Amino acid sequence: MADKDVLIVEDESKIAEVLRDYLVAAGFLVTIVDRGDSAVAEVGQNPPALVILDIMLPGMDGMDVCREIRKFSTVPIIMLTARVEEIDRIIGLELGADDYVCKPFSPREIVARVKAVLRRSRPQSDEPQLTVGPISMDCGTREVTVSGKPVTLTPNEFALLKALMTRPNRVFTRGELLSLVQGYSSDGYERTIDSHIKNLRKKMAENSAEQEFISTVHGVGYKLGDLARASDEECRQSS
Repeated sequence: MADKDVLIVEDESKIAEVLRDYLVAAGFLVTIVDRGDSAVAEVGQNPPALVILDIMLPGMDGMDVCREIRKFSTVPIIMLTARVEEIDRIIGLELGADDYVCKPFSPREIVARVKAVLRRSRPQSDEPQLTVGPISMDCGTREVTVSGKPVTLTPNEFALLKALMTRPNRVFTRGELLSLVQGYSSDGYERTIDSHIKNLRKKMAENSAEQEFISTVHGVGYKLGDLARASDEECRQSS
């Protein structure tokens, strides 16, 4: 089953084998690759449902692997890192990773994160289409358009935009967004929202550079502006 295929990219065989055993016990099908350059080819040839990606790899490091994968795929990526510096984790997220876990970690935590990310990436056919100003979102097909032009989003970016679209002009704290998007809230992870917002803004601006869709409320969090009102005003001005 394609939605159960997990690719582990890890050159430490003991870590890879432990992760494989826990994931297999949870019902997943697992492939292990121990080189970064091989991982990019594997994702292209045999697209998995999710990638667990170590940063320190031979052939190509995890940051570059993530960057290359994001050129052709929105497959969910969970990064593993032994580095404790926040900047390394933030760079990974800005490159398009959906989540990260620091070593040492509990294999049970990895399995829980995998399940959570896959839940976010699956279409919700019973949910309605959302429209706020020039932004349209079909929750069933996971298609998003801005001013009629398609925008390709990762699972986290999609979930984040969906949360903001359900309550336009409401200010969400980082903790609230993290809980809505990833299912947990922790001071150590709240800044990940900033990276996802940055990526989301960049992608949306490519289709409508004239308008800032997501506003920062300093000291609080983020909100999706009253785009419907802005669109009405633009129409009146042009008429």
